[in-house]
Amino acid sequence: MPSTGYLIAAVAVAAAVTWALRAVPFAALAPLRESPVLHYLSAHMPAGIMVVLVAYSVHNADLRTPPHAAALGIALIVTVGLHLWRGNALLSILTGTAVHVALASTILAA
Repeated sequence: MPSTGYLIAAVAVAAAVTWALRAVPFAALAPLRESPVLHYLSAHMPAGIMVVLVAYSVHNADLRTPPHAAALGIALIVTVGLHLWRGNALLSILTGTAVHVALASTILAA
């Protein structure tokens, strides 16, 4: 059994490393807060994320079967329309996902 001093030192080292690993990203990003590149990315990344999600969702879709293509198309239209209307990426992603799941579940149940 290790001594008490050794165990206290091990816990202290683990705590210091954990704290440092959590603090380093904030310290490294502090100078970038005024960067024009960071402001550009924060304004345009939601659209980029949406494009990646659409590409990932559609690349294996069975578009030859009309019900599956219709479910995907309706969910895509709902997602894009909601995003253009409200401008909230999280709301449009969640709503579009819910619409697609509901339609796909209905199709699979039939």
